[in-house]
Amino acid sequence: MQALKQIPRLPRAQVAPLSLAIVGRALFALTAFGLMTATVLAGPQPLRLRGDVTARGDVVTLGDLVEGAAPELAGRPMFRAPALGANGTIQAQRIGDAVAALGLGPVETGGRLQVAVQRAARRVTQPEIEAAVKRALESAYGLDARNLAIRIDGDAPVLLAPLDLTGQATALDLSYDQRSRRVAALITLGERQASLRISGQVVEIREVVVLGRALNRGEAVTAADITLERRPKEASPVDAQVGLPTALAGQVAQRALGAGSVLRAGDLAAPDVVTRGEAVTIVFDSPGLNLSLRGQANENGRMGAMITVTNPVSKKVLPATVIGPGRVSVGPPPAAVTRQANAALDAPAGRP
Repeated sequence: MQALKQIPRLPRAQVAPLSLAIVGRALFALTAFGLMTATVLAGPQPLRLRGDVTARGDVVTLGDLVEGAAPELAGRPMFRAPALGANGTIQAQRIGDAVAALGLGPVETGGRLQVAVQRAARRVTQPEIEAAVKRALESAYGLDARNLAIRIDGDAPVLLAPLDLTGQATALDLSYDQRSRRVAALITLGERQASLRISGQVVEIREVVVLGRALNRGEAVTAADITLERRPKEASPVDAQVGLPTALAGQVAQRALGAGSVLRAGDLAAPDVVTRGEAVTIVFDSPGLNLSLRGQANENGRMGAMITVTNPVSKKVLPATVIGPGRVSVGPPPAAVTRQANAALDAPAGRP
């Protein structure tokens, strides 16, 4: 009898537990497979007509006009774009025929009969054109561009240029007559890729002080009443006030002034700090001697003004300088001595 051999026991297979990474990879694979299957079953996506288009170049591409075009075909030129800054239209039927000629199938129009196309452009307007002319005048003729204005002939000019011309506008072929102040130039962008010829008049500008409200004579002006405005030099008074308006605050009108008027030298003056008939302190100040007494002002006077005052004791009229509210100064005569100064102030009227 043959002895039976024992069947060796096979090791038990060990099953590793599922990890989150394994589960995630499995779900991702199933999702991707489902999307691929859906795409194959659904077939190619239909092309749909877009809405109105803004063309940034010379042509309108397939991708500009329809949605759903393959990336390698989206940049294919289909129609010429309008001129810079202009508008145009393309019939939906023409777009459908052009797409069909490429073998791409029908285009869903969504009921649209046409597509409006606008050509994008950079617009160089009058301020930028004037700035280019000013820079050229400053460089070629040494004029101060800050004090110039350019009155361009005709309607407000506009230079239309492609969007990729992003540099600063330049004035070339400049001509300027210093007597008539006539100027002409060719405004360009890039290497004359866009250009516009202009002509005009150069006007010198100055800043003048303008009154914002009417003032009566003797009325004080405040900082809120006055502003600086840039006006043509030829149209403003020769003696127009210039400088900071705040320096004029507190001064008083020397005559009636209308709102909007350009302030001229003499229109405003510092207010009077001494009035006629007012009791004032008369000060006599010289080396080694300082005297003061009461007197009476014979006229109005602002700070630093020369007026006459009367010594009420001697009745003598003295010239004096206003040095503050209610205060005047009497200086010694050129050859006077200290001893004579007191006599000059206190001597009775009629005595030397």
